[in-house]
Amino acid sequence: MNIGIDLISFHAPSYVLDLRILAEMRGVDPDKFVIGIGQERMAIVPPDQDIVTLAANAALPIVDKAGRDDIELVILATESGIDQSKAAALFCHKLLGLPAACRCIEVKEACYGATAALRMAAAMVAARPHTKALVLAADIARYDLASPGEPTQGAGAIAMLVSTRPRVLALDPESGFHAEDIMDFWRPNYREEAIVDGKYSTRMYLTTLLRAWKNYHAASGRSLTDHAHLCFHLPFTKIAYKSFERLCKADGIPLPPRDELERLIDPALHYNRQTGNTYAACVYEALASLLDHAPANLARKRIGLFSYGSGCMAEFFSGVVQAGYRDHLFTDTHRTMLDSRTPVTYRQYEDIFNYGVPSDGADHVFAPYRGGAFRLAGIKDHKRRYEAK
Repeated sequence: MNIGIDLISFHAPSYVLDLRILAEMRGVDPDKFVIGIGQERMAIVPPDQDIVTLAANAALPIVDKAGRDDIELVILATESGIDQSKAAALFCHKLLGLPAACRCIEVKEACYGATAALRMAAAMVAARPHTKALVLAADIARYDLASPGEPTQGAGAIAMLVSTRPRVLALDPESGFHAEDIMDFWRPNYREEAIVDGKYSTRMYLTTLLRAWKNYHAASGRSLTDHAHLCFHLPFTKIAYKSFERLCKADGIPLPPRDELERLIDPALHYNRQTGNTYAACVYEALASLLDHAPANLARKRIGLFSYGSGCMAEFFSGVVQAGYRDHLFTDTHRTMLDSRTPVTYRQYEDIFNYGVPSDGADHVFAPYRGGAFRLAGIKDHKRRYEAK
């Protein structure tokens, strides 16, 4: 019985900062951002958007196309939580008009959370094959202004419908994973901005990639050449090239020529270059980008995916793209959304960054900004109030 991703949809905020502007304000060569880390733009989240609205906006095209009645599970993965108790999935459940006979939970393990959610969803669907699960991943990446992590900031959400007989990607049963207690990236409850040891985090990313790959290879018997493309977790897109080089070396395969390397890797990087780091959504944003941009038909091709969450948890797994998958993508919606975003100035970026969501416990009403179908209208009596536009 095949189980996997039946539909996949991506959503980003409607405002964006060109990193060349940020480079000018920070007094650095723009190529340090555009070429050095492979990032071009940073998604900017206005005051009336958060992980709930981002996730619900990502999911709306899916539930409108596939229907709501058979969805029995909603899992929202995030490291940008809005409540210490209530799952953000429940807010999305209401906004999307999903059935009451539905489990709704939130999961966390840094950027790995969505992969854990996908695995949990697949297990539930295997136990109840007539049902479907909705996996959401939404995050807002924040670092201190003028810090080394600032140019990798971003925001966005991914939604995936998990079912039997999936129309987009059937998951392979084999995977390789690795867990280790480290402190490469974390965000204490008293901070809005993450703390990161960038060099250590990159080193551990690449180290656990090889360990997860070794375990995957042992479980599946597959080599690197058995995968048509690879999707990596992308805190910045340049790491995809470093990751592929490490895997080639580990597998004893010569590194392809530059043009072949770009053909293998670049299709999965388009969206992340335009949004910045989306944490839990990253690797699945890369998958959506690959499906939308691959130059050749991917039907019946195997895709490898590497998911990494700081702290740390890593998994390498794979899936086979299904025949006719192009008929079930939201390619035009994704491209129109990114192309129609409103550019912001540096001053607007800084003002939005410093405003954030008020944490003073008072009541607030948020003015409407450009965005998707749902928005955060305000806070009253310590309760977030969401509305459909």
